[in-house]
Amino acid sequence: MAEGLVGGALGGEEEKPEVEAPGTLAGAEAFAAAVAAIASRQDPEVARDTSAFLKEQTRLLQTQRRHLDDEHTLRMTQLGHQSKLLRGQRIGQGFRIAFQVAVVPLVLVIIIGIAVMLHDAFTSRSVVIESFDAPSSLIERGITGKVVASGLLDELTRLQAATLGLRDRKRALRNAWSSEVQLAVPEVGISIGEISRLLKARLGHDLHISGDVVEAPSGLALTVRGDGVAAKTFRGAAGTLDSLTTQAAEYVYAQSQPAQWAQYLATMGRYDEGIVFAREAYSRTEPSERGSLLLGLGLSLGLSGRHEEAVQTLRQAIALDPSEYAGRSDLIWEETIVGDEEAAWRDGMAMLKYAGGRPGRVSELWYHNFDDLTGNLLAERDALVADRDSTAGTGQTFRINLQIAEVEIRLHDPIGAGQALGLVSLNQDLFGQSRSRSVRAGIAAEAGDLQAAASEIEAATTACAQFSSGGSGTCLVLICQTALIEEQAGHHDKADAALGAGGHYLDCYRFRGDILDHRGDWAGAQKAYADAVALAPDLPAGYYSWGLALSRHGDLAGAVAKLKDANQRGPHWADPLKSWGDLLVKLGQPKEALAKYDEALKYAPNWKQLKQAREAAANQKT
Repeated sequence: MAEGLVGGALGGEEEKPEVEAPGTLAGAEAFAAAVAAIASRQDPEVARDTSAFLKEQTRLLQTQRRHLDDEHTLRMTQLGHQSKLLRGQRIGQGFRIAFQVAVVPLVLVIIIGIAVMLHDAFTSRSVVIESFDAPSSLIERGITGKVVASGLLDELTRLQAATLGLRDRKRALRNAWSSEVQLAVPEVGISIGEISRLLKARLGHDLHISGDVVEAPSGLALTVRGDGVAAKTFRGAAGTLDSLTTQAAEYVYAQSQPAQWAQYLATMGRYDEGIVFAREAYSRTEPSERGSLLLGLGLSLGLSGRHEEAVQTLRQAIALDPSEYAGRSDLIWEETIVGDEEAAWRDGMAMLKYAGGRPGRVSELWYHNFDDLTGNLLAERDALVADRDSTAGTGQTFRINLQIAEVEIRLHDPIGAGQALGLVSLNQDLFGQSRSRSVRAGIAAEAGDLQAAASEIEAATTACAQFSSGGSGTCLVLICQTALIEEQAGHHDKADAALGAGGHYLDCYRFRGDILDHRGDWAGAQKAYADAVALAPDLPAGYYSWGLALSRHGDLAGAVAKLKDANQRGPHWADPLKSWGDLLVKLGQPKEALAKYDEALKYAPNWKQLKQAREAAANQKT
């Protein structure tokens, strides 16, 4: 019984977990005492054996407890080390992530940098000026190869700046030493700039210009040569290095950028030279740039008075390059000058369609001649002003401040016209003087000083005739305006003379109608108005003048119909809208008149008479 009891107790002890050893030991001691007490009552020997066995078990349990205590301490130490290890691993992972976050953008920057360099290399079309060779005798006098190359670069930059406002540049200028070591690459021992130059040399289309300067019997001899530029020597006296450099720069510019050079010659008034150059350079000009070259030729032809040839040349330029919007704009102007204003309107509509409408793929600036035809004057003025301000005052069209002043007059804003005229250079050629005088005539007419207006317009006509050797094109259009102003000033003979010299232009026909009507020839006036409409049925000016005349003769319904026609063809022209409002006032419809005046003010916000008419209509309405 005792053995079964002990065995049962020991068996139960073996099944308990080690973590319960302290409790088990205490229980075993109590159990041993109890068993010993029971056994002592039965058999002393059994009691002694039982007691000894239980003591041995107690010592065993105590040993196990010490082992468990030691193991617990070790396990807790290990857990602490594991916690620190995990914390270190987390910190390490943080560092790796941070490093990756830092490295990935750097790698992306490097990849992008390589891509940019490759793109620049493939698309590079720069003119690179290399250092020139010079003998020691010139170097001692300060004429080094670098000095000569720098002077050439300065002249080329000046030439390019002079044409910057005309058209987008196809090439950029830089010197060969302007981008020296900036960022080293230790692995290969060369600079980023050198890598870029090597790539451009291999993959690009740069034009490298070099040369030499030597002493010659006559003084100095400056030779330039380059890729695709035949060597040419310029000779002069010892003190003419600047002049030789200018000649060399013009030669290089003409050879490297023929289209730009042709336009430059036109802007500088070197028309004959420009015509000869453009025709000679056509065959050697890249096909993609021939349209721009023909544009320069067209400019020189038109400005020299050869307008019919200019029209044909500009049409050829557009056929080669339909995206030559500047050429399209110039074509509209030249067609206007030759008296084919309806064709000019059609070409304006073609440009509008090709560009995908407004706003579209073309700058608003290149609509300015089309806007001038259709009376979209505020848009024309704003585009010209924006272009002037974005090009440091040079503009991409000729005599831009004069153009702005002329538009301001048509907007009935003499103050704005005077401000623009104040920006015009005082040193003008005869053509510039003519246009300035015509603007002053308009300012005087707006002020009601018809005698001063007549005096200014006469001076404008005289200067224009002297400029064009007898007057054609622009001068004939000016003569039409002269006739009307002379008639208003009471100079009937001068008006007749101007009408006789005028050509077949829309303004000439409609102003003839005004003059005949003023003289009482109503039948002749109506025929002139009809001729104006027939000449350019899609333009508003003929309908407008006819509507005013019908109003003067009391045919208010007919006048409204003509003014409505004018408004449909020139919806942004304020003049027909104001006259329409004036008719509505006469018809006793001040509310409707006020709406027309408000619409007109959107397109001519500084028109004094329009504001006065609106105020009167508003008072009448109340």
